[in-house]
Amino acid sequence: MTTQPSLTRRSLLGAGLGAVGITALAACTATAPDDDVPPVPDAAGPFSRPAGADVDRPGYHLTPPSHWMNDPQRPLLLGGLWHLWYLHNADHPHGNGTEWRLATSPDLVTWRDGGTSIRKYVDALGDVESGSAVVDGDGVAGLGAGAVLAFATQQADGVQRQSLYVSHDVGRTFTPAPGNPVIDNPGTAQSRDFRDPKVIRDSAHDQWVMLLAEGHRLGFYTSTDLRTWTYRSDWSVDDLGTLECPDLFELELDGDPSRRTWVLVASANGQSQGRTTGVAHWTGVWDGTRFTGDGAPARWLDHGPDFYAAVTWAPDDEPRPSSRWCLGWLDNWAYARSRRSGSFAGGAQSVVRRVRLVTGPGGVPRLVSTPLDALDVVTGPPVPMGGMPSSPSAVPVPFAGLHRFTRPTPSDSMRLDLDIESDAPYRLRLLDGDAASATVTVDPAHLRVAVDRESASPATGVLGPTWTSSHVADLAPQPRGRLRTRMSLLVDRGTLECFVDDGAVCLSAASGLGEVVAIELEADGSVLVHAATAAPIRPVQLA
Repeated sequence: MTTQPSLTRRSLLGAGLGAVGITALAACTATAPDDDVPPVPDAAGPFSRPAGADVDRPGYHLTPPSHWMNDPQRPLLLGGLWHLWYLHNADHPHGNGTEWRLATSPDLVTWRDGGTSIRKYVDALGDVESGSAVVDGDGVAGLGAGAVLAFATQQADGVQRQSLYVSHDVGRTFTPAPGNPVIDNPGTAQSRDFRDPKVIRDSAHDQWVMLLAEGHRLGFYTSTDLRTWTYRSDWSVDDLGTLECPDLFELELDGDPSRRTWVLVASANGQSQGRTTGVAHWTGVWDGTRFTGDGAPARWLDHGPDFYAAVTWAPDDEPRPSSRWCLGWLDNWAYARSRRSGSFAGGAQSVVRRVRLVTGPGGVPRLVSTPLDALDVVTGPPVPMGGMPSSPSAVPVPFAGLHRFTRPTPSDSMRLDLDIESDAPYRLRLLDGDAASATVTVDPAHLRVAVDRESASPATGVLGPTWTSSHVADLAPQPRGRLRTRMSLLVDRGTLECFVDDGAVCLSAASGLGEVVAIELEADGSVLVHAATAAPIRPVQLA
């Protein structure tokens, strides 16, 4: 629930188209005006960014219309459009506090700004911070059948409480419900951190469940009317700092309907594991009152430095979905406030990902993620990169040393797909001018892949060690000595998302990337390039 800057951290933190369906929580029958449905761009149109666009603004990642963005709030499908809210501070950098701003989409790829849905400082309880929205189809809260209800933390004078807001216009605008807060701060020494209400429907036990981030623990509360909440249990971890933005859901393990497994998620600080902040998850059992973990340590949804405050949701109205969709904030509190200034202060959301639960190394379940298939709507045809093969069926190209080619697409926003086999380290450098703005390194001998930005910006001395550090993830062993790596890189201004081996490893990073003018592939020994293509991606934000 991180909100925008003041003197303390807490006030600072403060599918293809045909697969789009209605979530179980979003079975709302209201309709939106026709003029709110953004047109899907013509695939034959230009891929260049609009004239006058901010040079720092990403092209196909969701960004705020101005100033500051951070945590996303779980989307709902309402009136045929996905409604995604996010924390926004239009007063940055001179004013504090966040509000819920709305973006709508027919496909979770193309977006239209929907304006402010919940304004900050509407009452004495303070600004509005992170939470979640649901549809009260039966009207159990007494605010009308089909009302959209948003639960969010409000903070005033350092005290965090949970408030309820109601919308009767399909989630466009909300007003505070009578009787706020619905959960007051207990006022104990442990309740300084008491935030980020995530409300889910627990159909098996005919109840609603709220998860709250409470310092080093997550609290579980239940309700039958969405107004009166009863504390049931908590779950704690001592080595991952202050937990935030929790989530709880059930998925099939390895696509097997007989192996349904509960997953608990929280944004956390991985310093004890040599990481920065990120999104951790655990697997176990939920019995309606308590989550019991399976004893395995935390696993990470993304190994890069910039994937935080993630939200997940069911992609359709299946009562037991086999996968979920997910997106997160592409930034890091270690440098988010220092990267940019002006009318666009930065902040972007990741592309929407499809998340599955698979058996990982050692037999431990883990989440893997890949870009949503619907991203193809705004992606042009792939072209070979500088004489490389265009597909796995093409003749592989062996080489050693440096291979350099100019940007192979008409857009500075692109997708790179590579299939490379090697027993020696190799590096993929994305060049902004003559500097390596971002580098992806694969080390077959140590089964590691890394992203670094050490030479990404003249401001790295200001941004600090989290920016300049190399961020590393482990790769799975392979039967043969040579490591064959399939990699997709989503390259955009100021962002880089790297998916390795069908999403088994993800590394997302804010970057100093502006216009990528050249790409270098350098190998310390002989490598085989089985395929290497680039495809342009058009801007996604519509007027």
